[in-house]
Amino acid sequence: MTTAPSPDLTRSPSGQRAHVHPNLALAVIASAQLMVVLDATIVNIALPHMQRALHFTNTNLAWVLNSYTLVFGGLLLLGGRAGDLFGRRRMFMTGVLIFAGASLAGGFAWNQAWLLAMRALQGVGGAIASPTALALVTTTFDEGPQRNRAFGVYAAVSGAGAAIGLILGGLLTEWLSWRWVLFVNAPIGVALAIAIPFVLDESPRSGGRLAATDAFTSTLGMAALVYGFIHAANPAAGWSDPQTIASFAIAAVLLTTFVVMQSRSAQPLMPLRLFRNPTRVGAYSVMLIVGAAVFAMFFFLTQYVQKVTGFSPIQAGFAFLPVSLVIVVAAQITSRLVTKVPARALIGGGTLFAGAGLLSLSTLDVGSSYAGHVLPSILLIALGMGMTFVPITLAAVTGVRAEDTGIASAMLNVGQQVGGTIGLASLITVFGHAFASDFKAHARTLSPQAAQMHAFTHGADMAFIVGALFCAVGFVLAVSLIRIRPEDVRGAPGVPG
Repeated sequence: MTTAPSPDLTRSPSGQRAHVHPNLALAVIASAQLMVVLDATIVNIALPHMQRALHFTNTNLAWVLNSYTLVFGGLLLLGGRAGDLFGRRRMFMTGVLIFAGASLAGGFAWNQAWLLAMRALQGVGGAIASPTALALVTTTFDEGPQRNRAFGVYAAVSGAGAAIGLILGGLLTEWLSWRWVLFVNAPIGVALAIAIPFVLDESPRSGGRLAATDAFTSTLGMAALVYGFIHAANPAAGWSDPQTIASFAIAAVLLTTFVVMQSRSAQPLMPLRLFRNPTRVGAYSVMLIVGAAVFAMFFFLTQYVQKVTGFSPIQAGFAFLPVSLVIVVAAQITSRLVTKVPARALIGGGTLFAGAGLLSLSTLDVGSSYAGHVLPSILLIALGMGMTFVPITLAAVTGVRAEDTGIASAMLNVGQQVGGTIGLASLITVFGHAFASDFKAHARTLSPQAAQMHAFTHGADMAFIVGALFCAVGFVLAVSLIRIRPEDVRGAPGVPG
């Protein structure tokens, strides 16, 4: 049984129905994307409070972030495929409700296991909602100025999510409790789920396979890899521990199996043909490496300014606001330079700035000031990030076949999330061993609290050094692999003519 379109609907040139109130549709899509994006940073400010409440160790605390980003990045491509197969509006609503429900349940966490399980479930919801949100922009708005404006709003919300998350996390943690950085998503998610059927139309379903086995194989493989790194960070275990070795062995088997599955599949979740182009390989590799270095920076530095410098959660949130502002300004300037300066020069320069900022952070001590040491360092990192994002996106999608454009750009997001997860896990290993040795060396000469602060700072310094080395590798990859020229990107979306 079919019904005639209601009076407030028109048909787009593609034959799909589109509402005459596009601003409402855009508000719902952008709000959902904001909810998912800010969750990566809103929790950062609350980490010290979560650690005290649920008795996390310094190394196991990383799972609060990694359990979310690991599942989010690992299932992102599957979420996009599910939207194509089962309807984007339906999967968008499903993702939002899973995310909101997991957030509410996570806020009531009484132990570590429950919190980490709910963070992982948040990642499932985010992996479904985020790619379908972007696809809904395309199907809801006609090509041209209307769609360009919608993409501009979507990009602005995605970019602002980090800053909003840090500030909101500080406000909620200080005025209410750390649990509210999770509770806050529940009413927003429910309101969005109620609104979605009224402002968005369902997309037509496409054929094909879901490839759930592929996604779970790769995600479990990455989980084993991350577990191996974090377990090795425990001084009581180390690299030679049987559990550490077993984790890395399982990771190798599962990830190799995933690659073999993709090479033999007629409809792979991650088409291996994308990696035949050196420029694209360079773009994905640099995004993964920069994600690894910068994600760890936020993890250690948000704790440093609270545990060592003595900032309140609100002060800590505002302390990182300049990062977002510099990224936005640098990205705008870079978007105008990409038609005049080779992408590899911009990306290479960005990795050098980010590396220099991390190297500067590696000289922090217990008495370092925010204004004199932390702020200049994070501004360098922000400048590097802002210089990198636009040209690296163009490097990933320029010259790609039309049917692969979506997956080529989505792989950048996957690389950023996976890089952040694996990078934090590996730097936690460096931090854990440095912390343990420094604490042991100063336990007799300093008070327990002073020894903890000194050891934390030393461990973070060692992690920042390795992060700077990551950026140096990113520079080498950028200048050696990325080959697109300024004339190749002229006329690309988001690039001024």
